[in-house]
Amino acid sequence: SETTSLRKCQAMTSQVSEWAGLLLFGIQLSGFETKIQFLYALGVHVSASEDLGCRRGEFSRKHYGSVELLISSDADGAIQRAGRFRVENGSIDEASDYTPGTWRRTDVHLENPEYHTRWYFKYFLGKVHQNYVGMDAEKNPFFLSVVLSDQNNQRVPQYRAILWRKTGTLKISLPYSPTKTLSVKSILSAMNVDRFEKGPREILNPEIQKDLLVLEEQEGSVNFKFGVLYAKDGQLTDDEMFSNESGSENLDKFLNLLGDTICLQGWAGYRGGLDTKNDTTGINSIYTVYQGHELMFHVSTMLPYSKENKQQVERKRHIGNDIVTIVFQEGDDTSPSFKPSMIRSHFTHIFALVRYNSQNDSYRLKIFSEESVPLFGPPLPSPPVFTDHQEFRDFLLVKLINGEKATLETPTFAQKRQRTLDMLIRSLNQDLMPDMPKNMLNRRSFSDVLPESPKSARKKEEARQAEFVRVGQALKLKTIVRGDAPTSLVTTGLCRKEPWESQSFCSSFPYDIVCGDSWGQSLLVATDSAGVMLLEDSPTLPPVQVFDKTLTVKQMHLLEPQDLLIARADKGKDARLYVYRLSTLKRGIEERQLVRTKYDSRENKLEKTKGCHLYSINTHHGVELRIVAAIRNKLLLITRKQSRLDCLSSIATVTGTTDSPVEEFQYIREICLCDSPVVMALVDGPTGENDHMICVAYRHQFDLINESTGDAYRLHHVDSNRVNFVSAIDVYEDGEAGLLLCYNNICVYKKVCPFNGATPMIQPNTSDFHFSWNQMPNAIVCAFPYILAFTTDSIEIRLVVNGNLVYTAVVPELQLTASRSDIYFISSAPINSASNCSSRDTSSQSSPQTPTGYEMPVFPSPLGDGEAPSKHIYKIPLSNLVGRSIERPLKSPLVNKVLTAPAPSVIGPTPMIASTTSLSLSRMEIKEIASRTRKELLGDETEKNEQENQGGRTEENSRDKHH
Repeated sequence: SETTSLRKCQAMTSQVSEWAGLLLFGIQLSGFETKIQFLYALGVHVSASEDLGCRRGEFSRKHYGSVELLISSDADGAIQRAGRFRVENGSIDEASDYTPGTWRRTDVHLENPEYHTRWYFKYFLGKVHQNYVGMDAEKNPFFLSVVLSDQNNQRVPQYRAILWRKTGTLKISLPYSPTKTLSVKSILSAMNVDRFEKGPREILNPEIQKDLLVLEEQEGSVNFKFGVLYAKDGQLTDDEMFSNESGSENLDKFLNLLGDTICLQGWAGYRGGLDTKNDTTGINSIYTVYQGHELMFHVSTMLPYSKENKQQVERKRHIGNDIVTIVFQEGDDTSPSFKPSMIRSHFTHIFALVRYNSQNDSYRLKIFSEESVPLFGPPLPSPPVFTDHQEFRDFLLVKLINGEKATLETPTFAQKRQRTLDMLIRSLNQDLMPDMPKNMLNRRSFSDVLPESPKSARKKEEARQAEFVRVGQALKLKTIVRGDAPTSLVTTGLCRKEPWESQSFCSSFPYDIVCGDSWGQSLLVATDSAGVMLLEDSPTLPPVQVFDKTLTVKQMHLLEPQDLLIARADKGKDARLYVYRLSTLKRGIEERQLVRTKYDSRENKLEKTKGCHLYSINTHHGVELRIVAAIRNKLLLITRKQSRLDCLSSIATVTGTTDSPVEEFQYIREICLCDSPVVMALVDGPTGENDHMICVAYRHQFDLINESTGDAYRLHHVDSNRVNFVSAIDVYEDGEAGLLLCYNNICVYKKVCPFNGATPMIQPNTSDFHFSWNQMPNAIVCAFPYILAFTTDSIEIRLVVNGNLVYTAVVPELQLTASRSDIYFISSAPINSASNCSSRDTSSQSSPQTPTGYEMPVFPSPLGDGEAPSKHIYKIPLSNLVGRSIERPLKSPLVNKVLTAPAPSVIGPTPMIASTTSLSLSRMEIKEIASRTRKELLGDETEKNEQENQGGRTEENSRDKHH
C-alpha cells in the first residue's frame, strides 16, 4: 500500500512538473498558443475543423521573405555597394523543427489581372456610356465614366463607374434597380466625392474615348520585358557577367523552357524595345505568350558583344533598364551566391536568381526585391526547388509579372505616374473647355445616368450614340490588332481547379435563409418562415426541422468542441440569447422527438440579455469562450465557466446533468458606450490576462474597448458622409493581434500593438494597409491567404497581405449563409455542370471583351429561359482555401495537426502537359480575335462567312507549321 501511494505521488509530481515546464515554456508565446499547448498536453480534444476555423485568421508576411542589408565586395574584400532587399528563399526559419509544407499549383495566381482591372476597355469602349468632367474642392479636374452593363453576360445588370484622378483610378460597381434611377451625384457620393468647385458636365464628343483609353493604359503595359543575365561560377561583378560572350548548355535548356527563339529581323509582335529592322540589338531573342501577355526576354548572351568595351554598354542599356531581371548562375549551392548589390542599376528592382542542378534535373529559385517594393506572390515553396519544369515555368513567369506590377506601386514609379496622369487630365480638361458651350446643348448635369431623350431630340441623340459607338468599336479593334488589349488567353493548356471553387450542397431549398452555421458536414439554417432546419450533405436526405417557426433565430454560432449552440432570437425588447447542448439536440433528432418550440426553450434563455440586438464570440473559443452581447448602447460580457476537472476529461464532455447549459455561464461586467454598436469583434490579448479587447463600430468610427476596464480608444475614423459598416475581423500576424476593418467599399488593416500598461498602442504602423473593393460587400470572409467579399451578385477574391485582386466570380442574387468553418452561400441560379474545370484552352472562341465559360469554372450560371427561380446552396471547403495554401510553420501548434489530416476535398496533382508555345499559333490567335471582334462589333454576316473559311485555313496552316 505504501509503495502504491508513493508511485501515485511520484506520478502526480511528474505530471505537475510537466505542466509547470510547459507553462514556463509558453511564457514566450502568445496567450492563445500557450493555452492550446496546455490543452494538448492535457489530452483535450480539439477537432480538426475547429483547428482550421480558428487558424483561418492567422497569417505571416514572413512567407514573403525578410528585408536584409546586402553588401558586395571586390576580390580584395573592399566594399563596393550595399542595398536593402527583401530576400525570399522559401524558408522562414532555417532552424525550425517544423516539417515544411508542400506547394501546389493552385496557389499560383496573376495578381490584379488586366482582364479584371481594365474596366474601360472591357465594359465601356464600344458601348453606349456617359463621360463627365468636373473639378473637386481642391480645384483638381476629374473625369467620370458611367455605364449600365450586364455583369459578364450573367443577366446581372449593374452600373459601373470609373473616377479618373491624378492619384489614379477608382472603380466601383453599383446595383441596378429598375424602379430607382441613379444620379451622377449619388455615384460620386459613393466614391466619397461630395464637394465640387465645378459640378460634373457631360462630354458628348466621341473622341473622348481615345483619351480615356490612354489614361487607363497608364496603369501599366499588358506586355512585359524581362532581363536574363548569365553568370558563370565564381563571377562576382556585373562587368564579368555582362562580358560572357556565350552561354552554356544549361542556359540554353533554361531559355528553351522560358519561350521560343525568334528572329528579330521583321518581327511583328511585341518587341520590348529591341530593334526589329537593322539587327543592332542582336539577331535573335526569346519570346513567349503567357495568359494573354506577350513577354520578351533581353538575354545578355544574345545582345551585341563588344571586345573593346569591357562594360558592355549595349547590353547594360537594355538589361539595366528592365524592372525585373533573371540571373542564371552556374555552380552548386556551395559556390559564392549572387547579390543584387553586384549590379549597378537604379532601375532594376527585382532579381530572380535561378540555379540548375543537373544531378536531379531541378531548378532552385531565390527572389531579391528592393525594400520599397510591396509584397507580391506567389510565395516560394519550402524548399524552393522545382523538379517539374513546367510548374517551375508557370511559377517563375507569374512571379515576374506580379513583381513588375508591384514595383509600379513603389514611390519612385507612383510619383512619375501621378505626374503623368495630372498632366494628361489637366491637358484634356483644357482641350475640352472651348468645346463645352456648343456641346452642352443637351446638357444633363446631375441628371439620371441613362435618361430618356426628349422626343424632339431623339433622332439627334440616336445619331450621336451611333457615332459614339462606332468610334469606340474602331478604337477597341485597333487596340486588339496592335496586341495591347487586356485578354484572358492562356497558352499552357492546363486544366486545374482553383481553391475557391464551390460544390453544390443543396440543389433546391424553398425557404429564405436568415443565418446558419456548419454542424460537421451538415448545415444548420434559420429560415424566415419555417423555423430552424438541419440540412444534410446528401441529395436523398430531406431537411430535418429542429425548431419550429415560433423561434425566429437571427444569429447563431455552433461550437462542436464545446457541445454548444448559441442563438439570438426574436427582435426588439423580446430579443434574447439562447444556449443549447448540441448533444441534446442531436439526441432529439435521432430519436425523432417533437420539434422544439419557443416555449420549450424557456430554460435556455440567458435572461440578462433581454433586448440584445447583436452579439459576438471570440475566435479562439476552444480555450475560453467569451461572449459580448450588445443591448442598445450597453455591452454585456459573458463567459462560460470551465472547471479544471472538465478540462482534464474533455472540453466536449460536459458534466452537468441538465439539458440546458445556462447555469454554466457567468456575467462578468457591463460596459456602457456612447452609441449602439453596429459591428463587433473580440480580440485576444497578447497574454490573456485582463488585456482582451472588443472592437466596436458606431457613428463614424471604430473603437477599441478594454474588456477589463471598459476604457475606449479610437482605432479608426471614417472620413465619409455616409457609412455602411460591414465587419471587423480579428486576425493574428505571427501571434500579434490585428483587425481588418471593412466599411463601404474600403478594407483597412490595423495592427494592435501590445498594451503599454493598460493602454493599447494604437498608432500608425508600417504594416498597416488599406484597399478598395470594386463593389460594396455585404459580408467579408478571411481565409489566409485569401480574403473574400460577398456582394449582391459577385464574390471578389483578393490576397490578405496586399489586397491585390485575384478573381471575381459572378453569382446572381448572392447571400452568404455561414463562414465560421466551411463557407456556405446561396444563389438563385443553378450551377453550370459543364464548367467543372477551369480549363484554359488556347483556342478560345470568344472575343477578349466576352468571357468564356471557363472564366467562371464552378460558380452559379444564369437561369435558363423558363426555369423557376429557387434557392441553391453551395459550399466552399475551408480546407481548400487554407489547407491548400503554401503552408509554412506558423507559431500556433495547430498547424501540424491540420497538415497531418488529409482533407478529402483536396485535388490531386494535375498531370502536366508539355509546353507548346508556338509563335505562329499565337500571332494567328491574335488575328482570329481581331476578326471575331470585328464581326461581333460590326455585325457583318459576310465577315462571319469569311471568318469560317479563314478558320479552316488557319487550322491547316498551324498544323503544317507544327509538323
